Amino acid sequence: MEIVVYSYHDSEQRPELQSTVRMLWGWEIDRVYEDWGDRQQWEQLLRDAELQPIAWVLVEQLGELGESVEAVGDRLSQVQAKGLRVMALDATPQIPSATDLLNSWKTVEALHAQQRSQRVQQGHAQNRLQALPPPGKAPYGYRRGRDRYLVDRSTAPIVKDFFENFLLYGSLRGSVRHLQATYNKQISVSTGKRWLTSAAYRGDLTYKNGDVIPDTHEALLSRQEAAQIDRLLRRNRPLPPRTASAERSLSGLVICAACQSPMTAASVSAPRRRQTYEYLRPLRCPRQPRCHSLRYAAILDRTVQTICQTLPTVFSPTPATTKAIQPNQRKADLEAAIATKQAILQELPTLVERGILDEETAALRTYKVKTEIAELQHLLAQLPPVDLQAIAQVISLPQFWYDLSEAERRFYFREFIQHIQLHRTEKDWDIQLQFRF
Repeated sequence: MEIVVYSYHDSEQRPELQSTVRMLWGWEIDRVYEDWGDRQQWEQLLRDAELQPIAWVLVEQLGELGESVEAVGDRLSQVQAKGLRVMALDATPQIPSATDLLNSWKTVEALHAQQRSQRVQQGHAQNRLQALPPPGKAPYGYRRGRDRYLVDRSTAPIVKDFFENFLLYGSLRGSVRHLQATYNKQISVSTGKRWLTSAAYRGDLTYKNGDVIPDTHEALLSRQEAAQIDRLLRRNRPLPPRTASAERSLSGLVICAACQSPMTAASVSAPRRRQTYEYLRPLRCPRQPRCHSLRYAAILDRTVQTICQTLPTVFSPTPATTKAIQPNQRKADLEAAIATKQAILQELPTLVERGILDEETAALRTYKVKTEIAELQHLLAQLPPVDLQAIAQVISLPQFWYDLSEAERRFYFREFIQHIQLHRTEKDWDIQLQFRF
């Protein structure tokens, strides 16, 4: 008497082969029957039962035997007529026969829930193959159309202004405050971060299983702007939460080399005087008063001088630096891979017309290729700017830095500088810059 396993799958992604066998650890399995979209293996199981006695038919869920309770009942009747017994992992293990399985009210209720869940999953899978929006409310700035998201002309300008403010100043909290002050639109910081990282605003769709389909609707963010936002978020991640929106451009960047304490910007003013004294002081220095505060303007001037002297040397076109900072080859390889995938998409309709592929297979292949294109575009967006030498020539001019406001200077400092180490001596001090590249 043999013990066999029956498994049925009906989704766009096939699970690992014989995954049911691994879940039935402890049983000595003779054969596995696995159906994919039809019931050919089920019919084969019934034919084999006439040739070789089968003691048990094991299934992970009773709902795998049919698409409805009636279909499950018909197949249980088939195995009962041949003298077989069914064991379902989601049913009571002591149930001896197919009739008792159907007579159990809890089992029937569970079957209804399973069938509803399967129908919902099948509907979602078909929507994914057709690149339709996932269920739920459309993101703010869009409205649901028949087969895609449509731009909401009344709310989309608010979202675009939020992105532009973040791209200009690199401050998430500042952009949230900007919406409150300009449009009286109140959102939380976490909501603002979801807007910045959402694929929907980039013209893509993200599904629950993590797959991304690119270019499904009109985008509110261009690919270049989205890549810049991703770089700004990665740049701000090591900083304290409120430092990214601090007023002073050096906030969160200066570290005392002696005590390793971060330096914070502060200011004081005398009574009845408009002039203020700005300075940097250590936050957690164990050597007070030895690590005293320093004038903010003096450290800012020294930082600008050091940048203008160091960057031309860093970006000099030597073989070593050229290989390290010029990702031209990597960019070309990714663009070539994307072009190859797009050529495959253009060939699929022709293969369907010639009868080489059917509609369902072509839809599944289109879905897979589009997700692969989305992954390649994500890698391409993470590459740094390729013309770093031209950028270095501009920012190596002192006047460039002094013409910027504090918010703009904060943006550029954090784009290039990871941190500034402050080295003290008995009578003087100096700084050392740690760049991000």
